[in-house]
Amino acid sequence: MKVAIAGGTGFIGGHLTRYYTERGWEVVLISRSARSSDHDLVKYVSWHELEQDVSALEGVGAVINLAGESINQRWSDAAKERILGSRLESVRRVAGIMERLGEKPVLVSASGMSVYGLSDTETFTEESPHRLDHFLAEVVEKWEAEIRRVPAARTVMLRVGVVLGRDGGAYPKMRLPFVFGAGGRIGSGRQWLSWIHVDDIIRLIDYCVTHEEMEGPVNATAPEPVTNDAFGRSLAKVMGRPYLFPVPGLVMKLLFGEMSMLLLEGQKVLPQAALSRGFRFTYPTIEEALRRLERQAKGG
Repeated sequence: MKVAIAGGTGFIGGHLTRYYTERGWEVVLISRSARSSDHDLVKYVSWHELEQDVSALEGVGAVINLAGESINQRWSDAAKERILGSRLESVRRVAGIMERLGEKPVLVSASGMSVYGLSDTETFTEESPHRLDHFLAEVVEKWEAEIRRVPAARTVMLRVGVVLGRDGGAYPKMRLPFVFGAGGRIGSGRQWLSWIHVDDIIRLIDYCVTHEEMEGPVNATAPEPVTNDAFGRSLAKVMGRPYLFPVPGLVMKLLFGEMSMLLLEGQKVLPQAALSRGFRFTYPTIEEALRRLERQAKGG
């Protein structure tokens, strides 16, 4: 099997590349510039090269698009333009490539759970209506509209939750206060955290590639989301650290501006599509996931 990954040098892309090469799959990494590879099964190709010639992707069974500007920055007007523009541009480039491929591969494209809007009380599945009540929700709405236009054998829009891993994403920063014994809830603590262990999102991406019944929006979140307070208490327990120091919402707003909404507000998102189509999570509960992450920190 041969797959192509756009955005494959990032946190999730790195894990996904290792997952496939360990299974003997060929991986083509689409990046801004071509480079040599030190792995026999990995090849780099640039967007520019593919605009001239798509032969490097002939025979791929799937294109996995993870490309996009990080949302973990202050949302200035310029940053908002980059966040939206990078997502639309990557999808349009993928569409241009796919149009010229003789045999259309499966498309698995990252998307976001923000499209459901924010709530402390509601529960969301893939069938929930979209609620465009903040910047990221509007981004996802426009992003998915572009994804649906891509000519593909089958299209999956992976609405990604908070991915927990030792070597990237939000988790290293989330655990840092606990390392120093200063952990506590953020804001009210009632806001929902819809999370997923990095190993499970990698397996879910592969499941979407290899199972024909996976199509349309798929929530990439664990089946048991938790509140911010429950997450903090579980992390303190697993790390053997105190849970004493709440951080007021005003402090987060001063530090992060509009982006603080990611920490102070949330949504309870369930992976209905994945579960109903046979996917099983290795880490369905937050304590299982955190214990695994902390064992990895100790080399276990």
